[in-house]
Amino acid sequence: MACLLETPIRMSVLSEVTASSRHYVDRLFDPDPQKVLQGVIDMKNAVIGNNKQKANLIVLGAVPRLLYLLQQETSSTELKTECAVVLGSLAMGTENNVKSLLDCHIIPALLQGLLSLDLKFIEACLRCLRTIFTSPVTPEELLYTDATVIPHLMALLSKSRYTQEYICQIFSHCCKGPDHQTILFNHGAVQNIAHLLTSVSYKVRMQALKCFSVLAFENPQVSMTLVNVLVDGELLPQIFVKMLQRDKPIEMQLTSAKCLTYMCRAGAIRTDDNCIVLKTLPCLVRMCSKERLLEERVEGAETLAYLIEPDVELQRIASITDHLIAMLADYFKYPSSLDHDLKHAHELRQAAFKLYASLGANDEDIRKKIIETENMMDRIVTGLSESSVKVRLAAVRCLHSLSRSVQQLRTSFQDHAVWKPLMKVLQNAPDEILVVASSMLCNLLLEFSPSKEPILESGAVELLCGLTQSENPALRVNGIWALMNMAFQAEQKIKADILRSLSTEQLFRLLSDSDLNVLMKTLGLLRNLLSTRPHIDKIMSTHGKQIMQAVTLILEGEHNIEVKEQTLCILANIADGTTAKELIMTNDDILQKIKYYMGHSHVKLQLAAMFCISNLIWNEEEGPRRRCSSIWRDGSIRGTRKHPTSLVKEVQELASFDSFYLHMSPWTAGSCFAKAIW
Repeated sequence: MACLLETPIRMSVLSEVTASSRHYVDRLFDPDPQKVLQGVIDMKNAVIGNNKQKANLIVLGAVPRLLYLLQQETSSTELKTECAVVLGSLAMGTENNVKSLLDCHIIPALLQGLLSLDLKFIEACLRCLRTIFTSPVTPEELLYTDATVIPHLMALLSKSRYTQEYICQIFSHCCKGPDHQTILFNHGAVQNIAHLLTSVSYKVRMQALKCFSVLAFENPQVSMTLVNVLVDGELLPQIFVKMLQRDKPIEMQLTSAKCLTYMCRAGAIRTDDNCIVLKTLPCLVRMCSKERLLEERVEGAETLAYLIEPDVELQRIASITDHLIAMLADYFKYPSSLDHDLKHAHELRQAAFKLYASLGANDEDIRKKIIETENMMDRIVTGLSESSVKVRLAAVRCLHSLSRSVQQLRTSFQDHAVWKPLMKVLQNAPDEILVVASSMLCNLLLEFSPSKEPILESGAVELLCGLTQSENPALRVNGIWALMNMAFQAEQKIKADILRSLSTEQLFRLLSDSDLNVLMKTLGLLRNLLSTRPHIDKIMSTHGKQIMQAVTLILEGEHNIEVKEQTLCILANIADGTTAKELIMTNDDILQKIKYYMGHSHVKLQLAAMFCISNLIWNEEEGPRRRCSSIWRDGSIRGTRKHPTSLVKEVQELASFDSFYLHMSPWTAGSCFAKAIW
């Protein structure tokens, strides 16, 4: 089987192939087994630390021959072992070397070698597998293709400290999601690896620790199991806490902190547990110090950001620990003149933005401290146009977190014209950035935001209407949410622009969207469009038929209480129109539905239906008696014998007890209040 590098690389390497390299390959074909063995040993010595020699040998066809010798039953165990060692050395070269080895189907050959009874040969195969699987070009799925491989690796864990180290390292690199976690968990990974945390070998302890960190990540099942595991009479969390101590190597402290962080986020450890508040969090803050190595600072900040993200109390504790907010400012001072430096600078900025985003997620005082940090807003704005997608995403997330502050929206965000770079980001960005950027735009479009008007003038309506057509549900939600905020207490012109750009057809597609959030926000948009009488009458005069049809379909459909409540609120707004209410009064089907919901068992639906009735029969308007008689043809409404006048009074009284309707009197159309995205 041919096993070659990509053509451009192959040509450049071939030009440098030496007679010595050919000599090594030729010796692999010698009929004398001893000469073959010596040839493999000499090849092993020749390739150590020599990437040019490794590439030469791969191009000359050494790999297929080495694999052939490794799999031959007639080959001695010593020869097989040396072949595995050479292959492992070749794999430690460039990524192209690994690709060539994979093309020659090296993994099945090495996995077959694990069935041997010779421990040295098994260790050599595992060492080579470890090198290949830790390469970024190797698909993790290759480990799981054969269902017998994982249980066999579990059985080999007890053979030696080398098998323990290599197998744990393979597991930690090849466990990339819930499916892999489940496979390893079901084959006893927790039980088989737990005792390795007390191994005399530091490397074994570290690889076992890393294995637990990837197993526990976003996995409640594994995390709940880990919290109850005993090792030599100690619970696993207690062992992790011991590994957090300052006298332990930094790598061990960080990985232990990650294990406890992931268990906490998965719900296995409480956020107020001492092992989190007094041990894990301070450890991660220490890792952010400028005395730590760059990689440690990045990993420490990102892990801390993940730990505190959902918990306001942890955010407050972290913000006052070791001057963390000011400490993170140093992350932006790393030089970025060279390409190598730029990569590290991007990693630091990304980590700092992530941690600032988590710190400022809930507390107004913390947000204020972050924004007052030296040049912080300028750094975030600059981050929005960074060449690195990851940095741009982290910067947008940080800005989104800070945009939850009413005060900052009115001051810092306006002073730095944040909306301008944000609109540029929204023009052309990957979906992952668009989701966060559009969420932030929703906040900038709140009625009290000074940025709302310039955003409208910059063509936001068309952009947001375009988002509602995205295949990504999150983008559809954010697009319609932003339009809902835009339409809140807006002028007629803005509402007309929204309806024109969105189109009636798209509006009704959104009303039949399978995503509940999209449907709810679309109903909210309709409520905001249909507010204030002149606007209601104008919109219903041009779109009344379609809107009434959509309302009918939703009330007849299998929707939850919240959806039907919003739909009835839309009807209540229509009923507040001067001419628009006739669309209800001339529609017997709608009238019957309103009557039905007046007698519904759920109080929210009763109240919403009462508001419809109240607005239809309000006696300060023209024709209330005619509308009353249309609604109460038999003097009653489904089980109630109240006269219209007493009903109106009751509705007014009921309204005062329901906070949702508190700002919507029975005779005034109500909007769906503009809301920030958190």
